Amino acid sequence: MNFVDLWLTRSLSMCLLLQSFVLMILCFHSASMCPKGCICSHTGGLNVSCSNANLKEIPKDIPPETVLLYLDSNQITSIPNEIFKDLHQLKVLNLSKNEIEFIDEHSFKGVAETLQTLDLSDNQIQRVHKNAFSKLKGRARIANNPWHCDCTLQQALRSMSSNHDTASNVICKTSVLDEHTGQALLTNTNDANFCKKTTDYAMLVTMFGWFTMVISYVVYYVRQNQEDARRHLEYLKSLPSRQKKPDEADDISTVV
Repeated sequence: MNFVDLWLTRSLSMCLLLQSFVLMILCFHSASMCPKGCICSHTGGLNVSCSNANLKEIPKDIPPETVLLYLDSNQITSIPNEIFKDLHQLKVLNLSKNEIEFIDEHSFKGVAETLQTLDLSDNQIQRVHKNAFSKLKGRARIANNPWHCDCTLQQALRSMSSNHDTASNVICKTSVLDEHTGQALLTNTNDANFCKKTTDYAMLVTMFGWFTMVISYVVYYVRQNQEDARRHLEYLKSLPSRQKKPDEADDISTVV
């Protein structure tokens, strides 16, 4: 074996050894950063699987390079504001089969623009902030939740630019209007009047409140004036009557 062949053989061995060393470092680094109870793997990006991990809250140490995040089938009850703000590469977020009850305005801040799929199905979601989905560009699954249908929910669903078919699967478990209970929110024939009706009710309550305040003030004003007048009259009655002086009486007798 000449010098060139020997050099090539050693170079190839060194390259293979270096490649193995780099892979070991990457694997160890990913494993060390993986949240407790989760499994991390590289499949077209970092895949973090925390399914069926008995989690009661969303881990705070999710690697920022995460692309796929599975948090389904746990006991998560809430989504803290900005919990995902550093996951700028996140494309898939699965939060299905949990116990989430409310979606706030900033629950998906930082990832709403990059998400391609958001799964919130099979939770306990009743209410959402009206801007909860306003920046969401991907598709969302939100069926099988005990939705409370009101104007805020309707506004939130209508802000989902490409999710009208998904939003139509929202069934009203309860509603501010009895005719919506048990029906799909966006397919109801009275949807156009939903927000208007609830707004009319709010205006009616507000006007009634103002009217009650005005009447109460008038009654109070009248009673207060009556009380002041009564006190003034009693004061006048309490004043001593003016008696005639003796000189005045003599003058009168003389004239007569």
